[in-house]
Amino acid sequence: MTKQPRTAETPVPESFQGIRIAPSILSADFGKLGSQVGEVMEAGAKVIHFDVMDGQFVPPITIGPLVLAGIADQVHDAGGVVDVHLMIENPDRQFEDFAKAGADSIIFHEEATPHAHRCCHAIRELGCLAGVAINPGTPVEAVSELKEMADEILVMTVNPGWGGQPFIETSPDKVKRMRSLVGDDVLIEVDGGIGTGTAGTMAEAGATLMVAGSAIFGTEDPAQAYKDIAAAAEAGA
Repeated sequence: MTKQPRTAETPVPESFQGIRIAPSILSADFGKLGSQVGEVMEAGAKVIHFDVMDGQFVPPITIGPLVLAGIADQVHDAGGVVDVHLMIENPDRQFEDFAKAGADSIIFHEEATPHAHRCCHAIRELGCLAGVAINPGTPVEAVSELKEMADEILVMTVNPGWGGQPFIETSPDKVKRMRSLVGDDVLIEVDGGIGTGTAGTMAEAGATLMVAGSAIFGTEDPAQAYKDIAAAAEAGA
């Protein structure tokens, strides 16, 4: 179904509101992807994070629109949303395919395009939340001109490309500076090294959406791991 274009006045879907933990399927067992997605959603997850890598912007190659289309109906039928994170060069070439496959938000990297403002507009025209990600070495000021066009800002708390990396200890300060820069109306997302030991700190710093991959799907009980991280985030908010 074609979505209506978004404007600055379009409300953010309820599933993105409040403190949310977004399980990243990059760390899931793809042999039982549907069941693992169902497991964390039954435990309370409303946002499923979908990492896309092209072997150019970052070395690994991961998944694309066909895989997204395979889980999007399941996520939507359960009342959730899919948060697509494009770690790719020329991201604007792929927006329409991911929107058609079922993305609810599409995040591109500020470092991957000279046309970030245009990219935000193009994503909103497709009816999705427009997100901008920045790498650990990119200053928060890089998105200062985008706060009227971006619905969410993703602050990478590890270097993009691989799951399971250690959390960068200076990340809470960076998120605090980002929150001060963009105000309260923009979602701030963090990705990398999020678990029970860091979720509360990031929520306290001003993040509202926290991506957790190996800390959830790398455990014997992903549903309980999700609940534990969500409780830690709420405690820090």
